[in-house]
Amino acid sequence: MTTQPNVALAAARRVVAAALAEAQEHGWRIGVAVVDASGELVAFERADGAQLITISVAQGKARTAALLKAPSKAFEDFINGGRPSFLSTPGVTALEGGVPLVWRGQVVGAVGVSGAHGPNDTQVAERAAATLSTQP
Repeated sequence: MTTQPNVALAAARRVVAAALAEAQEHGWRIGVAVVDASGELVAFERADGAQLITISVAQGKARTAALLKAPSKAFEDFINGGRPSFLSTPGVTALEGGVPLVWRGQVVGAVGVSGAHGPNDTQVAERAAATLSTQP
């Protein structure tokens, strides 16, 4: 039997707050989702004025990163690299902006950002993920 550590609610809230602060600094209106290691939602917030689509896209990016245990951009790169069969993978969002949350060398969840567009979503997600402290 194995035990999979998961991101705790308090840590997920810190990650969300860091993402919103980073996005606000640049004037980006985003949705940000934090999921556990199985891709299930732990925390979500949408900035005032963010597009409604950011709700599902941020969750999809986070879920993809958690299940892939790699940035969601990897799936986008598969598609753009001429491997469209990856689009048939169930539950995957092939857009960059999802980043795994790593604690003590294990993926404990992921953060997904939508609304700042492509590399900016990734920038926000990476900065937010870096705030994960010693509390999973």
